Amino acid sequence: MNAKTKKIIRNLCAATLTSALALTAQATTLTMSNWVPPTHFITTNILQVWADRVEEATEGRVKVRTLPKPVGSPPQHWELARKGIADITWGNFTYEPDRFKAVWFAEMPFNGDNAEAASVALWDTYEKYLSANPTFAGVQVLGVGSLGAGVINHSSKDIVTPQDLENQKIRMGGPIQKRLIEELGAVPIAAPATKAYELLESGVLDGSLHTLESVVNFRLSEQLPHQTLIPGGFYDATFFLAMNERKWKKLSEDDRQAIMKVSGEVFAKLWGHEFQREIDDAAVTLQEAGHHFSAPSPELLEKIRSARDKMMQEWAAQGAEFGVDQPMEMVDFHRKRYLELTGE
Repeated sequence: MNAKTKKIIRNLCAATLTSALALTAQATTLTMSNWVPPTHFITTNILQVWADRVEEATEGRVKVRTLPKPVGSPPQHWELARKGIADITWGNFTYEPDRFKAVWFAEMPFNGDNAEAASVALWDTYEKYLSANPTFAGVQVLGVGSLGAGVINHSSKDIVTPQDLENQKIRMGGPIQKRLIEELGAVPIAAPATKAYELLESGVLDGSLHTLESVVNFRLSEQLPHQTLIPGGFYDATFFLAMNERKWKKLSEDDRQAIMKVSGEVFAKLWGHEFQREIDDAAVTLQEAGHHFSAPSPELLEKIRSARDKMMQEWAAQGAEFGVDQPMEMVDFHRKRYLELTGE
């Protein structure tokens, strides 16, 4: 190899190295605070899948790094994103019910049995009616999702009639669940799902409110062997994936567009699909474990429907307070989209 050839090779290597360093310097790493364990399906099947899609969509220019531990409690995660303490967070709108009253409609009874369709319908509703609402200022909402159909779980008996619930101590989370339990004559006990095991073991609770997925994943199968399935769900819960708005605006327009191509409706579909898969798998697991599955009587269904109608009317009357001019129009849009997505 002569000197001229060696020089050409050195120059090519130098150019390649310079290009690689330039690409590395241009890459942006976003931090994400995640408050469930690294083995939880939300981490492995939703958040990490989405993060990988972001990196692929931006051709490596944007990476998402999950922090080794959350930088705050679950109810703080909207503020953590808004203030930029973490670039990206996710959380439950239910944890700040007064702040996010605009989304209460999607957590009431009969929201739907299909978590994927409910999640996509919620995203479409957010885009159309809530994206400019001041409540959501300070962050870029990257996605939303639904929990899936909530179930009435009991430790010792089937819940079929209104009388079966009278004076029963039931764990709940959030004002909608509290109101439902009160309207049905039971006693609401406020506690996070993570406390259900010890409260059931100690006899403080007679029952609890979970999806079937939560009964399995919170290891409550032995404590809650009775499941009452309400058509359309006894309740639901809503979630967000959010990014600090200032950090979002620092990204290039191309990268913002690329990220939204794998976020928004795509994220909602991913979220809902995984939650529904977990619910369906849990149903099989609990049936094989000998759980009792019950259907509500017409009387119990009517009481639930009456409580829902009353809550919905009260909520809609407060629309101006949470910045929605036509709240029932928003509800109707959400329901229509859900039915379109499920083919009902």
